Amino acid sequence: MKQAGDNLGHINHSVKPSLLQSTRTIVSGVIGATCLVFLSACSTTNISSHPISVSIMADMVLVDGGSFVMGSNLETAKKSEQPAHEVSVDSFYISKFEVTQELFESVMGGSNSFFVNPKVPVNNLSWQQAVYFIERLNELTGDNYRLPTEAEWEFAAIGGNKSKGFTYSGSNNIDDVGWYAQNANNRAQPVGLKKPNELGLYDMTGNVGEFVIDKFDEGFYRVSPKHNPNNAQHSDINLAHKTTRGGSFAYDANESENFRRDFASQSILMSDLGLRLAKDAN
Repeated sequence: MKQAGDNLGHINHSVKPSLLQSTRTIVSGVIGATCLVFLSACSTTNISSHPISVSIMADMVLVDGGSFVMGSNLETAKKSEQPAHEVSVDSFYISKFEVTQELFESVMGGSNSFFVNPKVPVNNLSWQQAVYFIERLNELTGDNYRLPTEAEWEFAAIGGNKSKGFTYSGSNNIDDVGWYAQNANNRAQPVGLKKPNELGLYDMTGNVGEFVIDKFDEGFYRVSPKHNPNNAQHSDINLAHKTTRGGSFAYDANESENFRRDFASQSILMSDLGLRLAKDAN
């Protein structure tokens, strides 16, 4: 990735006792059944009532599962972006917006963001810090947020099952949908100012690059599973590389197409790197 600058009653007693007893029995049965239905729903619905989680879920988009062609066979595609190959993913949730400093700091108490603004994506953080933030968020809310897989990210970027085949996420004109090297003034911008893509997702192209869960492997596409590919690999080695997607405010248009991949050491802080939350659909 590139550095900036370089760098939520009354009883009628006339009623016969036998009839009254029958009525009580019926009402009791109805209430009991209602309670059982309610408790059953609660036990199968993983929805947190924590205010932070309520706010997050209000901005989550359900991406229905489907198949798509991941990567590219264009001559301009890097080796790591080839070959184009068909994969499928299950349904999942992904946030409309990149994680803002406002959200990040409500969980962590602060951030090391280089570009300071509550509505700007949290930036200048590492993959390890992004994962730690999510761990803290889940502890706080009792929910199960995560980073998207690389395949989920690309499926969401192209518009999922609603894709119109745009070059960038939501348009063939990058200026419509993304903050990149030619319009961002070399800095991260507040989220949601550009047009969304087909799924209603903002800033999937440009602004800050987004960490995914996957380890970066230049040859992974050649051996990738066809269903729910996931190259997540735990490593305590600080130099281990993690995949980043979406370009950033420091990237040119020809480095920002939906299929583009990049990477960063899991421990390095970069001013043009951030994250977007995902969540299982079931």
